[in-house]
Amino acid sequence: MKLSARNQLQGTVTAVDRGPIAARIQIDVGNGIIITSKTTCAAADDLELAVGDTVTALFKSSDVIVGK
Repeated sequence: MKLSARNQLQGTVTAVDRGPIAARIQIDVGNGIIITSKTTCAAADDLELAVGDTVTALFKSSDVIVGK
């Protein structure tokens, strides 16, 4: 599959926290960096996400907003 998202990080799923509609997925990408992704529970089920899985986090954004 080809994707237009060029920013990709490999990592390991460290947590899958399910709510009634959405799931929060935590991914350890190394060097103490944890990325958190939110998806539907249906999507998490389709991907069969589980702790210990190797996954790729994909990023595509036209804006980055920083506040202090």
